[in-house]
Amino acid sequence: MISVSGLELRAGARVLMSDVSFHVNRGERVGLVGRNGAGKTTLTKALMGEVLPASGTVSHTGDVGYLPQDPRTGDLSLTGLERILEARDLAQILRRMRKAEEQMSSPDANVMTKAIDRYPRIEAEFLAKGGYAAESEALGIAANLGLDAGLLGQRIDTLSGGQRRRVELARILFAAPDTMILDEPTNHLDAESILWLRDYLAVYPGALIVISHDVELLDHVVNKVFFLDAGRSVIDVYAMSYSLFLKQRESDERRRRRERANAEKKAAALSAQADKMRAKATKAVAAQNMAKRAERMLAGLEAERAQDKVAHLRFPQPAPCGRVPLSASGLSKSYGSLEIFTGVDLSIDRGSRVVVLGFNGAGKTTLLKLLAGLEQPDSGAVEHGHGLKLGYYAQEHETLDTSRTVLENMRSAAPDLDDTGVRTVLGSFLFSGDDVHKPAGVLSGGEKTRLALATLVVSSANVLLLDEPTNNLDPASREEILSAIRRYEGAIVLVTHDEGAVAALEPDRVLLLPDGDEDLWSTDYQELVALA
Repeated sequence: MISVSGLELRAGARVLMSDVSFHVNRGERVGLVGRNGAGKTTLTKALMGEVLPASGTVSHTGDVGYLPQDPRTGDLSLTGLERILEARDLAQILRRMRKAEEQMSSPDANVMTKAIDRYPRIEAEFLAKGGYAAESEALGIAANLGLDAGLLGQRIDTLSGGQRRRVELARILFAAPDTMILDEPTNHLDAESILWLRDYLAVYPGALIVISHDVELLDHVVNKVFFLDAGRSVIDVYAMSYSLFLKQRESDERRRRRERANAEKKAAALSAQADKMRAKATKAVAAQNMAKRAERMLAGLEAERAQDKVAHLRFPQPAPCGRVPLSASGLSKSYGSLEIFTGVDLSIDRGSRVVVLGFNGAGKTTLLKLLAGLEQPDSGAVEHGHGLKLGYYAQEHETLDTSRTVLENMRSAAPDLDDTGVRTVLGSFLFSGDDVHKPAGVLSGGEKTRLALATLVVSSANVLLLDEPTNNLDPASREEILSAIRRYEGAIVLVTHDEGAVAALEPDRVLLLPDGDEDLWSTDYQELVALA
């Protein structure tokens, strides 16, 4: 299915991986894991031919379905259902059928007659490609991913980033390719959809490569693990489940430490003996041989794994502000004929902590965009109180200018910081050396998350609007985010599917969309978080 030989990938002057070779065959479900920024997304892009390797070859047989972290491809004028059906060349046929159906009721007899003659031929073509059964299958897959018929009838350019991503995932599953490469497929899915996807992928008969920080997904689905070791620029292959891989890796580390300790002890004894023997001319050669033996003993050891670096995050000390820095009244928003929500009122007091819950498509992201001023409501108003300083983290990273470099994005966010200060902050978020000159558009999802969070750190914001801030993060980086949320002294409005993020927030209020009902937080709402 996929064959890689002697692959070397670079990010600027930095080598991400070197001399990597592997095969992924039918029935193998590979979990590609490693810390943020190790090169997982770059590898998947290389497998799809979107990134040219410094050396080596990539080949695959059969068709490949690829879900990137940020899918912005395809004809945005299509409806969601048409985009899914397009995977089996059904969308155009269906549009021709719909047009013929309309013309069959035309008052123009000539137009009606031609449509009546044409319709059976189009329908036969539709049936030959699976027809109504295929359309029903597509609708079923979409429904299991939280896309109802109403959303599927909308044009793609009216959908949110999360909805577009679910359409792309549904399209790939409907296409049933020989190989699937999925980068963080559970992002933007609710708990029920994640459970369905786990079961679907666990019996997928083709080849699968999945990048995910969803430990339960990996443990349920994969039967092989590729660990991208950033410290050694290699991929270690483990033909086992994810939970066994974690145990094996821990066991390997203990073995390495024991072997190194024993070898260092023996080498130290040999070196000490060699030093004593050098004092005697008759034993100089023997001493030299003994010293070389000690060097060979240490050189033959496996390299000790470097501890993965983690961005150390602390949100800013909030600037002084009035008692109610941000409020909204009577907010309504629609896209075309689709009403998202209406009559939403919200008051954000200084230091308050609000979690926004609602099913996918209820308007949670839209609400944050209205509060941030990135979109305008159809009715109602957002009011800025005295001293308001907003910090907005967007789940699709819209706050980043993808055409500019990491350094340029940071300079825009912190115009008062000198170059040393900007680089210091970037360094704490693991952007150093040539990494700061990379365009933001080529960063992985985890790297974009780190850069977007870095811009918040220098903002002195007193109200943070956070939309799924733990997406795309490895477990250690996620813990840093949760710790920062716990310690932050300003107000936070949080949208998340992550129960741990809500626990870290310790909300005092909850806003339920699309109805706009506001209530004091209670643990009774906790079970709604993963479903939201």
